[in-house]
Amino acid sequence: MKDALEVFKRYLKEHTPLTEEQFEQLQQEVMVRNYTKGKVLLTPGEQTHDSYFVCQGLLKAYRRDEEGKESIIQFAPENWWITDRSSVYFDEPASLYIEVVEDAALVRVSRFFIERAQAICPAFVTFNVTLLHNTIRHMQNRICLLLGASAEERYLDFIHLYPNVSLRVPQLMIASYLGITPESLSRVKKELAKRYK
Repeated sequence: MKDALEVFKRYLKEHTPLTEEQFEQLQQEVMVRNYTKGKVLLTPGEQTHDSYFVCQGLLKAYRRDEEGKESIIQFAPENWWITDRSSVYFDEPASLYIEVVEDAALVRVSRFFIERAQAICPAFVTFNVTLLHNTIRHMQNRICLLLGASAEERYLDFIHLYPNVSLRVPQLMIASYLGITPESLSRVKKELAKRYK
């Protein structure tokens, strides 16, 4: 548990001018939790104020259609954040599942952590805005790829964004994220392997 807190503190110190004393003030707003693979942290319809920072492990956010088909919206490996923003910031029922893909050590913070951090360390505002813009940038890129890119372009973008995730999840999950069938993904990988022999 302490190790995860140290990882989180190091991450914040690398990205903000937060001092040791300021972090100590914020510590009461932070919960460190270990979860096992398969644990669902959020389901559609629930309300949450929590966001998760991944210290170790891997999570995914996804939706399911009426037939139960899963569409993965985001993976969250180490040093990534994951949440359902509609629920956290707009008090709406969640529209996403958030699930643990690999055993994980997480730091859970509520939106009040962000508010308190900004009050204690005004420069935290810049960090939070940059984080938000980065999320929007990735989502915008993702929409553009889903609307007009080939399966190969989507896969190459996935490898760039998540360099080690392809080694940690089944092909079915990658295909779900890319919006293609597992068979199409196999073809893409074979073509790339031939090309880069």
